[in-house]
This record gives sequence, C-alpha cells and structure tokens, in this order.
Amino acid sequence: MTEIVEKTSSDSAPASNAPFRPHTSHWGAFSARWQGDELRVRPHPDDPDPNRIIENFPGALRHRARVAQPMVRRGWLEGKRGPDERRGRNEFVPLSWDAALDLLGAELARVRENHGAGSVFGGSYGWSSAGRFHHAQSQVHRFLNMAMGGYVRSVNTYSSGASSVLIPHIIGDYEQMTKRNVTWEQIVAHSEIVVAFGGMALKNSMVAGGSVSQHVERGAMARARANGCKFVHVSPLRGDLPEEARSQWIANIPGTDTALMLALVHTLVVEGRHDRDFLDRYTVGWPVFASYLLGETDGQPKDAAWAAAISGVAADTIVALARNLHGRRALIVVSHSLQRAEHGEQPVWMGAVLAAALGQIGLPGGGYAYALGAIAYYGRRNNAVPLPTLPQGRNAVAEFIPVARIADMLLDPGGSYRYNGRTLTYPDIRLVYWAGGNPFHHHQDLNRLRRAFAQVDTLVVHELGWTATARHADFVLPATMTLEREDIGGSSNDPLLVPMPRIAPPYGEARDDYEIFSDLAERLGAREAFTEGRTVRQWLEHLYEPTRKGLAGMDLPAPDFETFWASDGLIMPQQDDDGGQIRRFRDDPEAAKLPTPSGKVEIFSKTIAGFDEPSCPGHPTWLAPVQPAPSTPLILVSNQPATRLHSQLDFGAHSAGSKHRGREVARMHPADAAARGIADGDIIRLFNERGACLAGVRVTDDIRRGVVQLPTGAWYDPADPSEEAPLCVHGNPNVLTRDIGTSALAQGCTGQLTTVEAERFDGNLPPIQAYDPPVVSHPDPVPRHHVAKE
Repeated sequence: MTEIVEKTSSDSAPASNAPFRPHTSHWGAFSARWQGDELRVRPHPDDPDPNRIIENFPGALRHRARVAQPMVRRGWLEGKRGPDERRGRNEFVPLSWDAALDLLGAELARVRENHGAGSVFGGSYGWSSAGRFHHAQSQVHRFLNMAMGGYVRSVNTYSSGASSVLIPHIIGDYEQMTKRNVTWEQIVAHSEIVVAFGGMALKNSMVAGGSVSQHVERGAMARARANGCKFVHVSPLRGDLPEEARSQWIANIPGTDTALMLALVHTLVVEGRHDRDFLDRYTVGWPVFASYLLGETDGQPKDAAWAAAISGVAADTIVALARNLHGRRALIVVSHSLQRAEHGEQPVWMGAVLAAALGQIGLPGGGYAYALGAIAYYGRRNNAVPLPTLPQGRNAVAEFIPVARIADMLLDPGGSYRYNGRTLTYPDIRLVYWAGGNPFHHHQDLNRLRRAFAQVDTLVVHELGWTATARHADFVLPATMTLEREDIGGSSNDPLLVPMPRIAPPYGEARDDYEIFSDLAERLGAREAFTEGRTVRQWLEHLYEPTRKGLAGMDLPAPDFETFWASDGLIMPQQDDDGGQIRRFRDDPEAAKLPTPSGKVEIFSKTIAGFDEPSCPGHPTWLAPVQPAPSTPLILVSNQPATRLHSQLDFGAHSAGSKHRGREVARMHPADAAARGIADGDIIRLFNERGACLAGVRVTDDIRRGVVQLPTGAWYDPADPSEEAPLCVHGNPNVLTRDIGTSALAQGCTGQLTTVEAERFDGNLPPIQAYDPPVVSHPDPVPRHHVAKE
C-alpha cells in the first residue's frame, strides 16, 4: 500500500533551531538542518545500517574547495583555443554571470554554426545528484539537444562497460539481470551456497544511483548465514565480504577468476555432476565449449591443477568447492570489479556458464546474479509506479563512443576502432561540455587524459568544487549542491520517494544547472524549448504527476503535490518478487524465450564468434592478462573507496578522516612490505612506466601477497603540473592504470588492475593542494570580439 510518511517532529529541538527536513542522496535518505552557518545531518530512522558517507556533507557545504563564482581560463580569454599545454596550470579570471554566459553563448554559437552539433561532446556521468530533476546528466543532454541540435554521446559506464555489452548477447536484457532477478529476500529464504567472485563489499552496496532509504545487505547476509547458507568469497581482499557472512575466503591472484571458474566446471563435468538436462533444454553451444573445456581443441584440459598454477588457489580447494556446489541451491555472483580489467568480458560470461552447468539459473535464490552487491538497488524489488523523470529531448547526432574511450577520441579524431562487431570512427570534437562527474576520477592514465583535454577548442565544466576536471577547463561555472536546491529524490528499486526542499542557501554565486542552462539557452534562441516556460517548482509538480496518476490507477492513495511536498516522503507500492524474465524463462523456455539470438542462454555465441575478435572469442576463454614484470612485480587493485562515492566530496570530514598524513591509504601484505623496508604508517611511492603517486600504507594480512590495494577517488594533485608525468602527491591510482579497452567487443574500462612497484618515500612530503582554489588573476577587461572568430 502507499503511505505518506508523517513529518518529522521538531518539538524536541530548541525553538530557535530550524527543523530537520527530509533529503536524500546516493548514500541514503537522511534529514538535515541548517542553523546559522552550521549543517546537521541524521540518517533516516528506518535505515537499519546507515551509511556514514552522509557525514561528508557538513564540512563540505562551505569548504574552500567550493567554486564561488564563474571563472574563465586566462589563456582562453587571451584567444588561445585548441592545444594549450597551460590547461590544468593556467590562471583563472573571475567574471560576472552575465559576462561569462555572454562569452560562452557566443562560443557555443560559433561551434554550432561552423562545425555543427557533431563537434560537441556532452560529458556527464550521472552521479552528480540524487534528485530526479536536477540530475546533471539529464540537464546537460536536454540543453544540448534543445539549444545545439544534439551532441556526441557516450554509451555504457565505467562500472559495467564490458558486461553491459556482453550480457545482451548471452543471456538477455542487462536491467533484467541486475534489477529483476535474484533478491536478498530470496537469498535469505532459499540460498544454500553463494559464491561471490570479487566479493560483495558493503562499501559498494552502501550507494545507489538516485536514492536508497534502507541498507539491507548486511542484515540479509547475516540472516541467510543463520539459516545455513554458506558464503564463499573469491577475492584477493578479505574485506570484500562483511564479517556477518562468515565466509570462506579464497584469495586468488587478481584477474584469474575465469581460470578458476573453468576448473570448477571441468570438475563438475569429469565427475558427472553437471546438469545435462538443463544444458540441453536452456542453453546453446555447450558441445563447442565442452571441447575447449576438456582440452580437445587446444590440448589443455582446464582442470584444477591447470587453474591452480594460474590462480594461486590449491587444486584441492577448487575440487572441494565444485563438489560443494553440486546438489545445493547455489548462487553465482560476479562483481563489477572483475570486468573492469583486460578481457573483462570473460569472467562475466564464465559465471553464467558455471551457473548453467549447475542447472540453477532462474531458481529462487539460485543461478546467476551478476553484480549483486555492487549497487544498493540491485537485489531488491521494483517499484510499481513510474518515477519523476526529466525528458532529455531528441539527439539528432548519431555518433557515440564507449564511455571509456574519451581520450582516444580527443587524441585521434578520424581514427577507427572496433566496437560490438562494428568498425566506427572517432568524431572531431571541438567543444566538450561537462556537467556532473569528474573524469579525473573515472578515467585511466591521467597524464594521457591531460594531453587529450588539451586538444579541444573549449572545455566547459559545471562544478561545485575545484576538481582536476574543473582546473583543466576553460569555463568553470559554479553549481549548487543538492542541499542548496529543491528536488524530488527516488530510485526505481526503493519504495521511498523523498521531497527535497532547499536546506541551505547556495554557496557564493553558485546556481542550479537548470538556471545556468536556461540563461544560456536564451542566448542561443532556445529558452522556451528548454524550459517549456516552467520554474523549478513547476517542473517538480509536472514530473510528480505521472507518479500520482500511477498510484490513482492502482486505486491507492494518490496525494497531490502540495501534500507530498509537505511530508517526509511517500512510500510507493512495489512489484512482486517473481524473478522477472529469467524466472519466466526457467518456467517455460518456449513461451518466454530470452532476448538472445537463440532465445536461450548462449554458452557459445555465433554472433560474437562472427565478429572474429581474438580479444573476445565465441565462448568463455582463458585469456591471460599482462603479467607483472621484474620492474613492476606487484598487482595494484584500484577499487572503490569506502568513505565517499567515487571522488565526490573527497574534502568532506568522513573522507578526510580516512587518510593518513593527508594521503589516501594503500594496503600491503606484511611480506611485501618487509621485503621493501616498509612499515605500517609509512608514506610510500607507487610507480610504473605511466606515472607515480604517494600514499600512506597499512600493512595487513587481509590482502593476498603480491597485491597492493589503493582506492580511487583521491583528487588528482600533481606536484608539478608542468611535468609530462608529475607525481600525484595525494594518492590517485589512475596515474598508474592503463587506458586500454577490455576487448574489441565492448571497449570497457580496465582501471581495476595494473602492475606497479612500491618503495618507502623518505623525502620531504609535498603539501596537499588538491582542495586549494587555483590562482586567480584580475586583468584589464578582455575584448570579446575574438570569440566570434574561427
């Protein structure tokens, strides 16, 4: 049923205090109060496991890292467009909003008229706001469609670039696999063994794209374990499953999960423990794959002894796990992290084959749950009514790139590449418009990315803080934080729809993206098309209406907007936990065929085989990644942080409190540290042929020997930006990672793994300057006629 959550009482607060008002974020629903110049936050009272990342808000709201007013790069004002090595180390000039928007409007008109919409790249990664209206990705795309006639877009994500291309070929709709498949409720009730390749770290499932009101993963694992479910955790990092799971930890060498899964299936087959009936009825291509598995095609059986030499996991352990899987309600989970590496398609595909060999796909609490635990809205029921959604309009530009190929595009306009069976050409981009997201977090080989961004005529960024992306921009327009604007928050897999009133006034001269784009659209003759004549509040009322109608159509209470806005939230109805498309296929494979070429699970894909890509053959295959060299003998795991989402609010108190001497903290095994004269608490230098960074170090046996782990998200902080490959003094691992695609099939991100060496850093520690605003100059007024010239 639907219900309005009663407004939180503020009777216990002093009369002079403002009441707590509801809000939500990627880190969870919460309430906040702004009093004077102080912000207080508290988690939603019904959240059983609140996320402490909301503690970043109070210190971040008025931090010196915030962008206070419009800024334009001095070199751009002086007429220097195109390649400019000063990007990232040039002074900025503050301008009024009118002056900045006049300049930018003229530049957008020049690019549109002289080069067309296909010369504009619309960059946004969508994590900028939990709100349904002030979602920066939707705002920038709507603006470019309405005012510029379109833009070159990106497809897929850094998180799932390989899997989102592969899964439709082999098992069907990606959304069905991740959001309408196995739920935590099913695991508690039905699962007998869960094998999590790459783990299910709570730091990942603590966040969601949009909103989450209850963090249920820790409690679900504890209840499942109490019901007798066994968790097996395959990862080089012990912490990738919580203590409540009481899991068996199998510490494999990073990047070897495919070999390990092949050996599990080999054991099942040679011992007659695989489900032949399921394979015959529900899959295609098993005989082709089986010939490879048994070594008939290459002379190498993929047995446990073979996998042990590759994975570092004892053959006896592999055989025992295979036998333990047989005859039980088994769930195979493959994390996002495994496919964020070279040949990342292979473990995703092999996980599905392992689940098929066990005959478990489609059973409640069994089968295959790709990326369960990667995001908070996976493993939950779906809402039964539509969410407020801002329409983006029609993009008239057909060109696109896989999201992780942005540096390739900017460095090689006109160059060709392979993607999903097609040969495509990189467009010639003159202007990049970025609102929402920080590519100096997401992307790899940051020194190469610096060179790539230097190639464009103009880089425009909306930002709330002085990220490295903002520092490399030509126009930096200060944007509000969610607490400084009105919105509606919600997620399609969480029942709470949250009114988000403004909690605090905007910082400095910061404006909402909508206001910025509205004024820019006016300068380009498109204000009415972009705004449709609506204010922010009118848009919120308009976007809420489909949700209200959906409730009314189900004969449920459907409060009007004013009633909703005055409440602490609306509980929406959810769909039955019925297993979705995969369960229907299990129940009747003829009537409910999968949306694959065969209508079945494709163990061998004729389509992929027909692409003739050596980097992604027609069935799961062990393809060895680049091996550590004598000069870089350690494998670096560059995973998601625990105290922030990506790089968001890295300057917040919770994030800053996790650092050591101001640096991000790496973890090393005691044997690796001792061999290098490194002790717990030292500052170390991690380096390879691409770059180097400093980090604090924690020495722990919770990591496999030969592995170093350094989370992403520390703001890029080069000691000397004028150098070709400067030392990052703050600990950003993406100065070390490789900028290559997972394969020619998906061209996904490979940022999870690379090879490095480590040494103790004994010199004078360079200061952390990542949060300091850049140098600002105040020259005489600059003539503006140059912006209209080519």
